[in-house]
Parts: sequence; C-alpha cells; structure tokens
Amino acid sequence: MFKHSLTATATTVALALATATAALAGDGLDITDAYARASGPHAKAGAAFMVIENHGSSDDQLIGASSDVAKRVELHTHIDKGDGVMQMREVEGGFAIPAGGAHALKRGGDHVMFMGLTRPLNQGDVVEVILTFEQAGDVTVEIPVDLERKDGHAHAHQGGHTHGN
Repeated sequence: MFKHSLTATATTVALALATATAALAGDGLDITDAYARASGPHAKAGAAFMVIENHGSSDDQLIGASSDVAKRVELHTHIDKGDGVMQMREVEGGFAIPAGGAHALKRGGDHVMFMGLTRPLNQGDVVEVILTFEQAGDVTVEIPVDLERKDGHAHAHQGGHTHGN
C-alpha cells in the first residue's frame, strides 16, 4: 500500500510541476490543445492548431512561426468568398492575443501552415515550432502529430508544452 501511495504522490507532483512550467513559460503565454496534421503521407503541406492563452496584463501579437519540418511556415486563415467556397490566405500582421484572453488556432479558421514539408508528418511524431510574438519573443512549442483527430474534439490542456527562449 505504501508503494502505491508513493507512486500516486510522485505522479501528482510531476503533473503539477509540468502544468506550472507550461503556465509560466513564454512571458505569461500558455499554449494548450496543440496538434499538427497533414492530409496524407505524401502531402506537401500541413498545419498546426492550438489555443494561445495570454495570462499577462498586456496584449500580444503572434507575428510569425518557423519549423524545420517545412521550407516555409506562415500564419493562415480561411476566408469565406461568399459562394460557399473557403479560401486559405496568409495573415500578414498575425493574430492578436488579448491580455487576459485567448486566441484559438483551429481547423477551418486561423492556423499555422507548413508549406513544402521536409518530411512526412506521421501519427505520434512531435514537431518543434517556434512561435514569434511581438512582446514575448520566441516561444518553442513541441506539437504532437495527430492525424486521427476529428474537428470539434478539443482536448483542452493536452499536447504542446511551451518553452520560452
């Protein structure tokens, strides 16, 4: 019984430390629910999705992203052309992350776009992405590849840990 209690306590402490580290990284920014995907094993493009929470007292702006998984990494959004067709476009100014608020990067909306993949995105892989913010600077995120995830199935506070640079 003692061994079980010690294991349970150690697990609880480890989870608490991991959560505290993520919440404190990136100058008040917390990256949660992160995952990446591509449409297939031979895809030339992929995307990453996440929720960026700003626990700070100042607004910030996600202004860029980079990763060695692609030749180019851009911030994109989907725009409704009015005829029922959605078109992806780069967002030059990036995405606002309000103080005390959050901004979701999700399928069918704002996202990080990987163009010219340098390797396949396989289920279970981890992709390192550097997010560049106006105020917080560079924040490195380890993003799991999840090719099986369906739209609308958010798993809050899972995947993707932030590590301020």
